[in-house]
Amino acid sequence: MSTETIDLKSKLIADFRSQEKAVNGEAQSPFYQTRRQALARFEDLGFPTPKNEEWKYSNVRNLVGRDYNFSAPHTLTQEDLNRIAIPNVSGNILCFVNGKYEASLSTIVSPADRITILPMRQALEEKPDEVNAWFGKMADSQQEAFTALNTAFAGDGLYIHVPAGKTVEQPVMLYFITDTRTEDVASQPRNLFVVEERAEVKITESFLTLGEQHSLTNIVSEIHVGKEAHVEYYKVQNEGGTASHIGTTQVVMEDRSHFYSATVSLNGAFIRNNLNIALDGEYCETFMYGLYFPDGKQHIDNHTIADHRKPNSQSNELYKGVLRGKSTGVFNGKIFVRQDAQKTNAFQSCKNVVLSPEATMNTKPQLEIFADDVKCSHGTTTGQLDKEALFYLRSRGISKPEALSLLMFAFCEDVISQIRIEPIREYLEGIITQKLA
Repeated sequence: MSTETIDLKSKLIADFRSQEKAVNGEAQSPFYQTRRQALARFEDLGFPTPKNEEWKYSNVRNLVGRDYNFSAPHTLTQEDLNRIAIPNVSGNILCFVNGKYEASLSTIVSPADRITILPMRQALEEKPDEVNAWFGKMADSQQEAFTALNTAFAGDGLYIHVPAGKTVEQPVMLYFITDTRTEDVASQPRNLFVVEERAEVKITESFLTLGEQHSLTNIVSEIHVGKEAHVEYYKVQNEGGTASHIGTTQVVMEDRSHFYSATVSLNGAFIRNNLNIALDGEYCETFMYGLYFPDGKQHIDNHTIADHRKPNSQSNELYKGVLRGKSTGVFNGKIFVRQDAQKTNAFQSCKNVVLSPEATMNTKPQLEIFADDVKCSHGTTTGQLDKEALFYLRSRGISKPEALSLLMFAFCEDVISQIRIEPIREYLEGIITQKLA
């Protein structure tokens, strides 16, 4: 395939215009109108450059200069999925290959009266009013170019609805697998998760790659957490060395709701994770954990927002990074405490260990407070391993490589131990042990 740089923005706009001719009666639907408005906004914004403060350390020029196939076929089999999937995970398994839902590789076990799980296209046909009530209402298409682009091309992804008062016992596991064994591939999944009051559910998004060609995943997940609802959300990235990932998760919480999240980035050439949480009710509580492992020339960027809009809520955030080789890491964590959000407790910490003199970590914790009765703190540290701890282990007869591995595993365990689905936690511990060996 030619490596000549292309104008991906113009190509995508032309593709949308071409598809528009076949829309017919759907053109006036709220869903399509939202898509059309998002495309117009993307056309104005264009892809971000380092001149944009939010993308100062993450240059997307190379990853948007390729001629990806956004409708690539695949040859993925059940055997392939079994080989790369997280072992021993049971529950609702939903598989997407190159962004398209694969029913033959998916299994839904939870009762229909406890949870609705539908591919986005099917949800639009069967429950258009439910989808349109939330689609595009939470994620920001006005300022974020990749979100606008995803919104414009939305159609594949998953719709989840948990009715009021229902507890989903079995977790929901979403596999997003990119098959790049024959060509460069791109996909833009769009997920909508609506969890009503007093409901409970656990959701995991796992990203994997087969093949050596380049890929781009631009995914947006909108999550509504109703009053007194409990949601656990995990994101596991173990993609290939030529994979690029732009992911935005937008959460809106109502009164007394609980949102618990962990994002673990193990592999991938270029990763940008946006986790934005709006605490839009009183007595909300959210926990945000993150762990990232850039190596070689990999680049991992985590942007988080905890936006406190109402009084008496709490956010706790802990992100940790281990950097090796010539890798780069970015952490930008924002806490907003609005004027009405009195008696807010908000805490943020980012800790990084740099194991190579050629690795770079850029951190920017931000705290903006417009209320006067709050308890807030934020901070970040970047350095090398504790030499005294290393000396102590070596003085007990432990070899230097083993001592380094033990210290780094203990550093990572603060985050990994927070993952409450045991097979996922064991899977991550195994990979981290291998990476640290």
